Amino acid sequence: MNEPLTVNYVWLIPFLPLCGAFVNGTVGWWLQKRFGRRPNGAIANAAVWGAFLISVQLFLTLRGLPPEQRALVNHLYSWIPVGQLDVALSFTVDPLSAVMILVVTGVGGLIHLYSIGYMAHDKSVWRYFAYLNLFTFAMLVLVLADNLLLMFVGWEGVGLCSYLLIGFWYQDVEKAKAGMKAFIVNRVGDFAFLAGMLLILWGAAGYWDDAGRYTMTGGTLSVDFRWLASATTYLQGKEVLGVSLITLACILFFIGATGKSAQLPLYVWLPDAMAGPTPVSALIHAATMVTAGVYMVARLNFLFALSPAALTVVSGVGAATALFAATIGFAQRDIKKVLAYSTVSQLGFMFIGVGVGAFTAGIFHLMTHAFFKACLFLCAGSVIHAMSGEQDALKMGGLAKKMPFTFWTFLVSTLAIAGIPGLAGFFSKDEILWKAFDTANPVVAWWPYLVWGMGATAALGTAFYMFRLVYLTFAGECRADEETKHHIHESPWTMTLPLVALASLAAVAGWLGPPGVFNLPNTFEHWLEPVFGGAARHITSRESGHGAEWGLMGLSVALAVAGILAARAVYAKNGAEAARRLSGRFPLIHQFVFNKYYVDEIYAALVVRPFMGLTRVLGWIDAHIVDGIVNLVGKVTAVFAMIDGWIDLYIVDGMVNLTAWIVIAVGRKAKTVQTGRLQDYLYVMAGGAVLMLVVSYMVERVFGGGR
Repeated sequence: MNEPLTVNYVWLIPFLPLCGAFVNGTVGWWLQKRFGRRPNGAIANAAVWGAFLISVQLFLTLRGLPPEQRALVNHLYSWIPVGQLDVALSFTVDPLSAVMILVVTGVGGLIHLYSIGYMAHDKSVWRYFAYLNLFTFAMLVLVLADNLLLMFVGWEGVGLCSYLLIGFWYQDVEKAKAGMKAFIVNRVGDFAFLAGMLLILWGAAGYWDDAGRYTMTGGTLSVDFRWLASATTYLQGKEVLGVSLITLACILFFIGATGKSAQLPLYVWLPDAMAGPTPVSALIHAATMVTAGVYMVARLNFLFALSPAALTVVSGVGAATALFAATIGFAQRDIKKVLAYSTVSQLGFMFIGVGVGAFTAGIFHLMTHAFFKACLFLCAGSVIHAMSGEQDALKMGGLAKKMPFTFWTFLVSTLAIAGIPGLAGFFSKDEILWKAFDTANPVVAWWPYLVWGMGATAALGTAFYMFRLVYLTFAGECRADEETKHHIHESPWTMTLPLVALASLAAVAGWLGPPGVFNLPNTFEHWLEPVFGGAARHITSRESGHGAEWGLMGLSVALAVAGILAARAVYAKNGAEAARRLSGRFPLIHQFVFNKYYVDEIYAALVVRPFMGLTRVLGWIDAHIVDGIVNLVGKVTAVFAMIDGWIDLYIVDGMVNLTAWIVIAVGRKAKTVQTGRLQDYLYVMAGGAVLMLVVSYMVERVFGGGR
């Protein structure tokens, strides 16, 4: 790629949401008190939609450039010029970041609009919109960052904002705990991200010579992505403890991604993130935070493509997560929990894509997933809003007639995620499964078959548990209590308009990237080719042929239809009774799956309780040993101070006082000599003369030898 063009207003994209967060965070409470809740939502929406319009303008600017020149850089200033290291505060819009900012601001804007209706009765709307804008700002910094360090700032920012939004209703202890859980689990992955970045810098800064000495190479060091891409030649061949430096760094980066993007084993925070308001769930699960790890791996494609071992780890963890999370969805009753585990599973598909080197397919599924999953979550919010806060699908049913907009948009998005041909999810998921099968793995020859098999099974599970949710929620008779039935109604336009927009995108967006066997232009792949073209040279196809692709496509569609038909057969007529009957027939299996394989309990036993025990031991040591030593030193010091005070008071001060007393006493006695009478002075003089004569006589007798 040629030198990027300079554009001086890219910074406005993250800056506008930051301004919205500042206004709502500082004077929003006064605006809400004085004018009601509408100004808060208007400010937040204006900020995000303003950023969206600038994003569209920059996208159009990129489109007008030749593919090899599609990069726009906004350099603000030299941020960290320390020694050899020079890190700039700059933002870049290239084909990859352009896709991300359109998704973040577009889908995020629809979620902001939806929030006006959903949060209409909340007491702290100003605080909610301030957090929502701040979250959007952090995500935009992450995807626009021109270097790893600035990306890490956005990375940490979305982690902080997720804590604030998940625990938004912090008066509820369980919701506050869910926010803290998300924050703490993400710190584990963040440490690995930081370690990977430092490892890359260390490797680029110097080398070990034959004498075992570390020698600095000199020259300027950077962490911007263009510099890192050019430094890969130098990094290749370097090892750390017998492991390729690039492989180790990539695995560390991927551990960071498992935290943000909820992969095994750091996925446990994401289902609990449902504690926040439903629009927050849509924002976190669809358009922003959980896609950060996928984006980071795709952005570092030039590193991952050089490490088949790291790619094998990525695809393996992604496939395992996709299948594992899909099975948990079979038994969940909470409508948001089903969608949460669906998100974990779909993120697994994205990592299968980037893990087999199909970076375009992974980002394509990221985009289509943003549309249908945001729609599904917002539909769930519409249902919960209508059901007076009820989230148990077994207490719903029959909502299709009372909430037609919500039902049809939910159905379209469910068909998309299930992989029905023509809809967005079919194209992106099929592309991932095909690439997983057709890409050679130089580490394990049979790996493509395993990854494809796990992905296809997860796809079957997705179709089943999603249509299970459709039948439980919208089919049959309403199982809510009479009071709730009376209040069920369709949501206001501020909530249904985003549903229609997202469902429409979920229906048609897949045609941007049709399979090669369709003989249609793949616009999405062509768009991202300048970013991923270099990495593609290191990925080897097995050349399975069009016949295999058609056959696997037909098989994946058959699996999706089988999952839908199985869900229909079980749950269509009386879904709640069928769910209870199945749980009664297989109580142990149901309990095991319903409790998420007791992973949280295992973590609590192996990690949380031991660490809490350690904190109690350290607390006791601090209180009784460390504080005891400190207190003992204090008491000893006090005793010495008391002794010193006694010595000072009774000896030092006593000697001073005694000297003063003697002087005073002598003075008092001496002053009696001064009588003022002449005869007294004469008597003293005579006495003194006699005394001197006597003394002289005695001295003479003693020292004069008796002469």
